[in-house]
Amino acid sequence: MSEQIQQLLNLEVTPVAVTFHDTQPDGVSRVEKVEASGCTYWRRAAEGKTFYTQASDHYNCPIGCYTHNVELPDAQMAELENTLGLMEELGYITMEEVPGIPRQENPFKCTVYSPLADATDTPDVVIISGTPRQMMLLMEAATTAGIGTENGVMGRPTCAVVPAVIQGGRSVNSLGCIGNRVYTALSDDDFYFAFPGKHIDTLVEKLETIVNANQALAEYHQQRQAEI
Repeated sequence: MSEQIQQLLNLEVTPVAVTFHDTQPDGVSRVEKVEASGCTYWRRAAEGKTFYTQASDHYNCPIGCYTHNVELPDAQMAELENTLGLMEELGYITMEEVPGIPRQENPFKCTVYSPLADATDTPDVVIISGTPRQMMLLMEAATTAGIGTENGVMGRPTCAVVPAVIQGGRSVNSLGCIGNRVYTALSDDDFYFAFPGKHIDTLVEKLETIVNANQALAEYHQQRQAEI
């Protein structure tokens, strides 16, 4: 399925699978390096690595800990409060917005990150990054598959797409945020599409139809344009 998605969309970045576990998964090694942000683990998985993280592997990312319901020690909780305070001082966010940010309902225990092609379990969330044209095709396929987004396009924080997908059971688009773009080196021309892994079969089936339809419609519109 991952190969089909990449070929249909001509993706440059490998789709990533995110799967939550209650206990340490068998046959998977813990991440070798604790990263500065939770979304950096997406980048590592897109680079071909499969690993799991524990709560402490996310302590460097207070915002990601909030969205993923990671219980923070006092020092990291203070950092979260300081980060939110800075964001409010800069006019980036208001404290009234915070309760509305999607957040995992269950406390964080263990998460496996991998390239979608290497996922051994059905992922809770599949994350794809790409151009507006590629995301357009995915959005159209998701709508046809009955899992289209209902809430427009999300912005900050990018990591909130994970709980948003899990809670809504539908696809979610995110323009990303400045933290994500710094930590993952996401191109200025790209953004994200995320969807529940359990719907991947239907989505890929519809995606093939949508891609073929768009190719035919492109020819139709080009001919029509030339005739008018």
